[in-house]
Amino acid sequence: MELRRKLEILADAAKYDASCASSGTDKRDSRAGGIGSTEGMGICHAYAPDGRCISLLKVLLTNACVFDCAYCVNRAQSNVQRARFTVPELVGLTLDFYRRNYIEGLFLSSGIIRSPDYTMEQVVGVARELREVHGFRGYIHLKTIPEASPELLAEAGRYADRLSINIEMPREQSLKELAPEKDFAAIRRSMARMRARIDEAREGEATARRPASKAAAPRFAPAGQSTQMVVGADAADDRAVLGTSVNLYGSYRLKRVYYSAYSPIPDASSLLPPQPPPLLREHRLYQADWLLRFYGFELDEIMAGAEGGMLDLGVDPKLAWALRHRESFPVDVNRAPREMLLRVPGLGAKTVEKIIAARRHRSVRAEDLARLRLSLPKLLPFLVTADHRPRGNLLDRPDLRRLVAPKASAFGALARPAAAQLALL
Repeated sequence: MELRRKLEILADAAKYDASCASSGTDKRDSRAGGIGSTEGMGICHAYAPDGRCISLLKVLLTNACVFDCAYCVNRAQSNVQRARFTVPELVGLTLDFYRRNYIEGLFLSSGIIRSPDYTMEQVVGVARELREVHGFRGYIHLKTIPEASPELLAEAGRYADRLSINIEMPREQSLKELAPEKDFAAIRRSMARMRARIDEAREGEATARRPASKAAAPRFAPAGQSTQMVVGADAADDRAVLGTSVNLYGSYRLKRVYYSAYSPIPDASSLLPPQPPPLLREHRLYQADWLLRFYGFELDEIMAGAEGGMLDLGVDPKLAWALRHRESFPVDVNRAPREMLLRVPGLGAKTVEKIIAARRHRSVRAEDLARLRLSLPKLLPFLVTADHRPRGNLLDRPDLRRLVAPKASAFGALARPAAAQLALL
């Protein structure tokens, strides 16, 4: 099979992996030698949480797989065209695309061929050759296989910026039913090993920075580990999904949990739903995830009042909380603590920091918020500024939701089919 055709098949097969943001790694470039950088700009394949536009070659080593996961288009019994890169082919593609300024790094996953150890050795071989033979200093994210040996996972961490192991399903029982070859306990054991090695490397870095230390800092996945859950393939509600995420963040210090809305596949198992979940559900889960990690919300606060354990698709989770807790508003933007400002609908974490910095020097007015390009119609019912206070009984009005909720057209894009992955050729 021609290399171009392999790329078409294996780049398209990789589109179901959501976990490819590249923020959080250490900064490297090739000015002192080598090839690549973790900081450049180019063709956009993903946006990092810090807003940088990241271009990655996102591809599978192979879409052949001995596992038969019901929700996966590449499962063993799937009638799809198969392809496989050799290690030299994939290394050559990565370097060629980098030199053409198409990409800044590599996101590599794979179906499982022969055995987990054999497949993981091939994946690690790509990263090893890029780093050691070609001096590649760009970003590398490897999707690891939990059933592979701990030694191979340890080697993967020496070459990769980020490692990820997919938890796949929010509930262990769902994994047993839909992916019987996969072991929920083995996935968690691998996550625990990676956390231990990441923590060990960070402690070593701290020691190496001390003035009297001559030890070289160890390197192990400096951008941490992440995972991905398929949403809507089983009966798990949003509370169950987010509950699993809270547990994963707390137990393994994950950098990110990614949510991937189930997409129906040809010749699907009768265990799977015939229709996909709304893409807006995936969006709301990401919003709730952000509230849990960066805004001080607890899971019970987010899910309080949710019907059937599902997030409200009509409004974002923070606005839904505010509408249920009108007694907490309005908040005085010039006096309220940071923790309360973070709960105001329409105020992001960075905006709150700007407001706190500004109010040290002068009273914040509504026009100051407008200059920050904030939506005043959404904000002002919940805020007191130097020149504004919500009039009358605005917060008590039964139609407040209608007044502050975004128009339906604002989410129109989420109702359309997902866009295809950007073509490299």
